Amino acid sequence: MFSKSSLCAVFCFLFLINYSPFITAQSHEIIVDADTGNEVDDLYALVRLFLEPTVQVTALNAAHWQTSHWAEERSMENSHRLNQQLLGEMRMEIRTLRGAPARMYDWGDRAQHSAAAYEIIGQAAQKEEVTILALGALTNVASAVFIQPEIAKKLKVFWLGTSMDFETRVLKRNDFNALMDPFALDYLLNSEVELYIMPINVAAAMEVEYTELKDAIGKHPLGSHLIQRWDNHLDGSRKNRVLWDLGLVSAFINADFAEKEVITTSRDSGNRPITFYKRLDAGAVYQDFYKMLLAFEPK
Repeated sequence: MFSKSSLCAVFCFLFLINYSPFITAQSHEIIVDADTGNEVDDLYALVRLFLEPTVQVTALNAAHWQTSHWAEERSMENSHRLNQQLLGEMRMEIRTLRGAPARMYDWGDRAQHSAAAYEIIGQAAQKEEVTILALGALTNVASAVFIQPEIAKKLKVFWLGTSMDFETRVLKRNDFNALMDPFALDYLLNSEVELYIMPINVAAAMEVEYTELKDAIGKHPLGSHLIQRWDNHLDGSRKNRVLWDLGLVSAFINADFAEKEVITTSRDSGNRPITFYKRLDAGAVYQDFYKMLLAFEPK
């Protein structure tokens, strides 16, 4: 005869066997903020996110890069268009929202009031925690916090930007993403937002040759679309480039791909603990990306 405790253990085991697919299918909800029109890497990062079964993208916000000397007119709108185009290529449906058309204002109400900013505010009002992956300027995130400061403690933001000297603990803010909205970065550094930052000197490990990438994914329909993005870009003749955002996204999905360190920043950078990605296994990131993409078949 089985004891009650034995029967309970058997029942629990059978439950896990039969229903584990439903348990593992539960995904982590995130908002993505992408300046897709700026560079090549955003599309690769978005593809990896959309193919991840443990992640549910609840909103895809378009970010600007209007401050750049190389910016085209309506850079945010171009990001918004490319976001929608990618979803069409993948035959997926995710809410896409327009973000700020430019950096935050210089005085008064400094926030850029956009659909993206209010999406962040709306989700924060309904949830205990909101995770955001920001792949460009921090304008949309900082504007949301500027409009509704009390949401700051609910936000967990993963961002690519700045450079960190891990020996001297010196944080520099002279990279592209930081310079697209310096006030937004400064505002978030001095806020209660929980920040996870991948510095560009770490993400630089994501350099890849065009021939390697094309050989790996060029024959896949979606891979061909990504290669076309490289070809058609302003500097499409480059033989290699860094797919920065793919590094951040992959490290977010798989913690084994990167090493992190918590550093207390200097007084002019918030004077608070921030988690920085310190090392990145770019080889593992690319092998994971190739595997996921080549297994994808549009519905």
